[in-house]
Amino acid sequence: MGEKNKYSIIIPTYNERLNIALIIYLVFKHLTDVDFEIIVVDDGSPDGTQDIVKQLQEVYGEDRILLRPRPRKLGLGTAYIHGLKHASGNFVVIMDADLSHHPKYLPRFIKKQMETGANIVTGTRYVSSGGVHGWNLMRKLTSRGANVLAQTLLWPGVSDLTGSFRLYQKSALEDIISSCVSKGYVFQMEMIVRASRKGYCIEEVPITFVDRLFGSSKLGGSEIVEYLKGLLYLLVTT
Repeated sequence: MGEKNKYSIIIPTYNERLNIALIIYLVFKHLTDVDFEIIVVDDGSPDGTQDIVKQLQEVYGEDRILLRPRPRKLGLGTAYIHGLKHASGNFVVIMDADLSHHPKYLPRFIKKQMETGANIVTGTRYVSSGGVHGWNLMRKLTSRGANVLAQTLLWPGVSDLTGSFRLYQKSALEDIISSCVSKGYVFQMEMIVRASRKGYCIEEVPITFVDRLFGSSKLGGSEIVEYLKGLLYLLVTT
């Protein structure tokens, strides 16, 4: 599987000391016959996340785990741009470090791309066999409502706009990311909407999103306000 391709897995982190070792272990466990590298973009975590990554480099090798830190929190979108600069693969995976995106789905993403030739494969919670585990009713309604609202206004052709577990053809990602202006959580939605408008082939793989095991969620009221502002921006500009 993927014998001619290389996959650069970009994982942004902030205070993920308790999760980063496990997520990296699981990536190696599930991608046994794939050429890949993991690029950790840490935004100056005060909890020692970078120290853990350096220990993991001693185990797996600095050629397999690249630590590319930034001095402080600078936004999710720019973290992907920063990681992309260091990516040597012809495909790029973006995923969270908090174990909400299980690496067991990575082979399915790769298989789907190879079968279809898609430019983008995105994980979706909102089709048969997909779902969410560990959220309360209010958060489920908020997420589902955000997606329905975006679907109604933007017609992007994908079922899960706000998901952040995706496989991109590197050239497509470089093209799409250069068009985006969002820096926070709206970035994921803008990326997929602009990809759709540009005519890129997008395929979906059902995933079960699991709420973070350790640490606290970084999604708050300010991010919800930014989401609504971003939705209006995309409605006007795409």
